[in-house]
This record gives sequence, structure tokens and C-alpha cells, in this order.
Amino acid sequence: MDKKESKKEQIRKRYMGVNQDEIDVIPAIPEEDIFEGDKEKRVAVYVRVSTDDPRQTSSYELQKNHYADVVNRHPNWTLIKIYADEGITGTSLNHRDAFNEMIRDCYDGKIDLIIAKSVSRFARNVMDCVGYVRQLAQLPSPIGIFFEAENIYTLDKDSELILTIISALAQEESHNKSESMNASIEMRFRRGIFLTPPLLGYDLDENGELRVNEKEASVVRLIFFMYLYGFTCAQIAKTLTNLGCKTKPGNTEWAPGSVLGILRNERYCGDVLARKTWTPNYLDHKSKKNKRNRNQYRTYDHHDAIISREDFIAVQRFIDNAKYGDNRFLPELKVVNQGALSGFVMVHPRWAGFKAKDYFAAAASVQADEEYEFNSEIELEDGEFDLRNYEIARSQFFNISGKPFMTISHKEIMFSSKCLRKFDENQYIEILISPDKRLIAVRPSEKGKKNALRWAKYKDGSMIPRKISGVAFLGTIYEILGWNLSWNYRIQGTYYNHDNLPVLIFDMSDAEVLMRESDNAKREDKENSLSASGKSVIAYPTEWIHDFGYNFYTHAQVKELEGYTKTGKWDTDSEGVAYTDRDISNLPEKDEIEKKIKDTIEEIEKEQNDE
Repeated sequence: MDKKESKKEQIRKRYMGVNQDEIDVIPAIPEEDIFEGDKEKRVAVYVRVSTDDPRQTSSYELQKNHYADVVNRHPNWTLIKIYADEGITGTSLNHRDAFNEMIRDCYDGKIDLIIAKSVSRFARNVMDCVGYVRQLAQLPSPIGIFFEAENIYTLDKDSELILTIISALAQEESHNKSESMNASIEMRFRRGIFLTPPLLGYDLDENGELRVNEKEASVVRLIFFMYLYGFTCAQIAKTLTNLGCKTKPGNTEWAPGSVLGILRNERYCGDVLARKTWTPNYLDHKSKKNKRNRNQYRTYDHHDAIISREDFIAVQRFIDNAKYGDNRFLPELKVVNQGALSGFVMVHPRWAGFKAKDYFAAAASVQADEEYEFNSEIELEDGEFDLRNYEIARSQFFNISGKPFMTISHKEIMFSSKCLRKFDENQYIEILISPDKRLIAVRPSEKGKKNALRWAKYKDGSMIPRKISGVAFLGTIYEILGWNLSWNYRIQGTYYNHDNLPVLIFDMSDAEVLMRESDNAKREDKENSLSASGKSVIAYPTEWIHDFGYNFYTHAQVKELEGYTKTGKWDTDSEGVAYTDRDISNLPEKDEIEKKIKDTIEEIEKEQNDE
């Protein structure tokens, strides 16, 4: 017998075992029948109803009374406590205070057994249900849960499979209910049937329509007038508290967040915007701001307004700009109305209230009806080369070092050293945009001018480019151009100078995208700035697939400055004219707002004294 066979024979003999009479078997303690055993048990009962509607109170009380009787029928059981959650959903355990208290008591050794009506009453989330069952079973003194409806005791060895299946079914039931509720809400909104929570300044009539409550409306008007005048939310909240004004629930202590909520609510100007938030996960019920993730529905003049539309829009612009520290009265948006930059709008660098539509409207307000057209009929002199089928190759395909260009993210802009030299190393510039032509113009400016931006600084006696923070306005620029906020862009500029008035023009349609190689990975906030580290790749516009550049004769006609071509007037230093925003054209003067504040406070104080 070879060595291998010998080893196999040894294994066979070992597994034949020994004489059973030589082994004493010490029997295991039999599993206890929780209902028939004589061991003392401290019992907890968990009950829950899924709504705080008064009509559910009977169900809630019946459950508590029933399980009190169940415990009393077993002489060895002692009822420790009935843990009751009322009006709480079952898919998440985050806000079920009684449930969480019960689990803590289990870990503190105060409970031996938990009784619940059903798996769905205990938890409709598979991970929560099975997870807590396992945790409690692994305690030094294992704790079991008895689910009455399913007749499952979790310390039984065969319970986990059926428990997992039932938990999954309960979770899917919650999912189906959530989908049905969302579908119902969607159908309501499509038909203009909106949810109407309690709202300060309004009461609901017998038909569920909003009707102005004049006493509360005075408080709402005071909040808007004070914010328009320049008071902060904290200052307004303090004033309302001192006046003894009541919130809709009847509290007299006001918080800045409550004030902001009122200022942001479009219902005060008579409109309704439905589905401002949505719930991505039906299991945790955490709502998020709806950023076009779901359909939104807006209707105008749905009910009587407390605040004029002009005042409401102005307040929204103040709020949008509050984080940038510019608390002045509403600034003007200026548009150039003559010369080569006619139709270009001056970018306001410290005001976030202007939106893309404002820039488009401002540009359109001064543009002439006549449209410039390139000359498509080219006449050649004798002996002249015919270059009609030739293109000027885009300079982006070559080395751009030493050429004027800017790099832009949604947070900051930086210009190349070549740009600085074109303006004789002037430290300040103004940025203008032609939204419909997708052009940005840069011209020299002076320190102290309203729209001036510092684009350069001195270092070791030389002027070098300086990053320009643009958090207040670059988001709007990205919106105008339809750009992706996650990407950086690089655009080469063209320099022009007539009458000693230089200007740089950047055609944003020819922007290169600086895309990170790990673009699909999650970005940290700092990665959206020009100073972010990491290797980038350059992506070009898809339109460039069809050509290498511009037609020779089209390029020669300088399409960027068609205003100059039409009029023959350069005038790139024009200050332009103020654009009057129709949305806020009737905004009251500051002294008028001050008078409204005083009158409203006197009215509120008089009502308080009459009470």
C-alpha cells in the first residue's frame, strides 16, 4: 500500500468513531416555551398607529388595552412598560422616540421579552427589522420579540427566514403606498388642486380657499417692509417678539428662520408653487429641495395677495444677495446703448439678484431692429487669390501660451498675463456680456467704480494675474451660456483698439472645456475652483467636428464687433443706460417704506392694546 492509500485508510478508521457507551451526553437545556414556561419575564409591549388623526385614537387605545390583558394572563410575566408611538411612519426609526427608548432599555437589561402586533407595526424596513432582531438576540441575556399576527418568536432557530420574507413584503407594501400617494399628489397638482397648510395672514373658508386675515396680514406686511428697508431676519424676529406678534401656531417667540420662511413664500403675492421639496427615499422620508427632480406646478394670482408682486420679487433678490454682503438698495443693471459694444450688459460683480432673464431683457432693450449680415458675395480683384473655400484654423489647436485667454469656473475667473499687457498693466477692469451673441467683453476700468474688478496684482515689482472671485455673478453667467457648473472653461480672446480705447472680446461659443479625468467621481467643493489640483483633459465643442476654423472672409469681417461695423462709432468706454426691470419698476422709495413700517407697527400696537 502506497503512502497516499495508507493516509486514506487512517482517515476512514478515525471517522468510524468509538463505542457510544464510552461517551456521556450532557443534554442541552430545552428551548423554553415563552407562554408555558415558569421563568419570570419582564415584558415590554410596542404599539404604533401610523397617523395622528383623532379617528385613529381608538385603534391606539385598543392596542394598548389588548396587550395589557395579554400580559396579565401570564402569571410569570411582569409588564414593564407599553412603549407607544403615535402618528409616526413605520419605514424609518429616526423619529420613533418610544421605539428607541425601548431598545435602550433592552441594552440596559430592563426587558426580557418584547411583544408587537405584527412585523409591519414593528418596522417596515427589512434592514431595521432584521438588524434589531439580531442585535437583541446577541445580548448576554438574549431578548426575543413575539409578533402576534405572524406567530413568530425571534429566538426560535427557524424564525429568521420567514421574518425576512415578511419584512420584505411589509417594506414593499410601504413602497407601493408611497408611489400611490405620489401619483395622487401629481394628479391633484396637474388639476390645480394644491395642498394648503396653515399660513400666517390667511384663513381657509368653507371651500378650502385662502382668505386674507387682516390682523395677521399686518404682521406679514411688517416683515416684508422691514426687510426691504434693510433689517435682517434676526432683527425682524426680535421686533416681532417685542411687539407680542403671534405666529400661526400662536407662539410669541419668533426665530430668524420663521421670518425667512415667510419672506420666501410666494403665496403672499398671490401665487402658488407646488412641490418645492421631494422625498428621494421612502424609507427615511428625508425631504430635499426640488431642483427639477420632480415636476413643479405654478399658478399666478391664485388668491388675494398680501404683498405686491414688485415687493416680493425685490425681497427675493435681496435674499439671494444677502450672503455676499451687499445690503444696498436695489442696484441698476446697465446696458451699453451706443458704439461697438451696443447691447452689451455690464456685469454687476457684487449683486446676485440679477438672473439670466434680466441680462437678456436688458440687452434686448437697446438693440436696433436692423440685423447685421455678413457679406456672402465676395468680389475678387485681378490677380487676387480666391480663398472662399479656405478656413482660418482655430488658434485653440495650437500652443496658446503667450496669447490672451481667460479661464473661468462657477466661482472665479483668471486672465492670462497677455491680457494684462494688452491694457498697459491696468489693475482694474469691467466685464460686459452680450447674452444673445454669447460674447464677453473686457475693458479697462478704475478703482472705485461700481463695477470695477481687480484682475492683477504686483509681485516682486511685476504685475501678475489675480484670481477674481465671482460667486455672486458667475452662476448667472453659466446659466446664460448653458454651461455645466461642474466644469471649467478656457476661452481665447481677440484684442481690438481704436481711438486709444482697447477692448478684449471672448467668443464663449468657442470655449474649451477643462474636464477632469476623474469627472465621474464625486467632486469636493474645492475642485470647482481654478486652483483645484488634479490633471485635466481638454474637450472641444461638438460643432468643431465639421470644420477646422472660420471661413477666411467671414473671419476677416470681425463678427464679434458688428456694432462697430454698422455704425462706425467705437465708443467702447460708454457708460450705458440703466435698464428698468418691469418686475420691480413700481418699487416704493425708501422713505415711503419707512413710513409704512411706522404705520404698521402703530396699527399692531393698537390692536394689542384693544385686546
